[in-house]
Amino acid sequence: MEIGPTCHYIMGGVKVDADTTAADVAGLFAAGECAAGLHGANRLGGNSLSDLVVFGRRAGMGAADYIESGQAASELDMGEVEYAVKEALDPFDRTTGENPYDIQRDLQEMMQTNVGIIRTQREIDDAIVQLETFSERVKNLAVKGGRAYNPGWNLATDLPAMLTVCKCVAIGARERKESRGGHTREDYPKADPAYGKINFAHSSDGGHWNSAIRTEESPLLEIPDELKALLEEAS
Repeated sequence: MEIGPTCHYIMGGVKVDADTTAADVAGLFAAGECAAGLHGANRLGGNSLSDLVVFGRRAGMGAADYIESGQAASELDMGEVEYAVKEALDPFDRTTGENPYDIQRDLQEMMQTNVGIIRTQREIDDAIVQLETFSERVKNLAVKGGRAYNPGWNLATDLPAMLTVCKCVAIGARERKESRGGHTREDYPKADPAYGKINFAHSSDGGHWNSAIRTEESPLLEIPDELKALLEEAS
């Protein structure tokens, strides 16, 4: 049996308010491992379940309060809905195009090679360039069959989000010139105290999966005194 390290999870995710789990996107609440910040530089085993229980409850309460406040949209932008439906169905209309499984395999191999457990500047830069090529390939997806029980189509609709995550991981790995937690840079093997005070927050300029990604430093919140006391007691 071959045994080796694998990529199991990431410490990034949707930036949310700690009390309500509300994101910057109005009406979006995120809890669990899709939300960022709780686990710091490396998630401890078993913490994901308690994360879901505590922040899942906060998400539900936050969403309920949001609805009751009257802030929720009262009508849909049908133009946006129609655009999203058309984009999702476009792969059925192409007689020629790429198989989504081929792109997924190539994307997985490229990210594992260049932005895997051990990273270097050269590899990360190469990955960022290649991800733009993948963006062009995803525009030319083609699937066969019907809409019901079609895993190829499911993958085709997932690939744009996969690319977004890959870009955020690669850009974050490039900007964080240190090794910390689950992030290891062979060219920067030690932790830098300055990076211990910030996260890198990514946002989209246009809201579309293929829009340019903007990155900025996001200062970490101060640990409350009662938590500091617990940490000191434990140490």
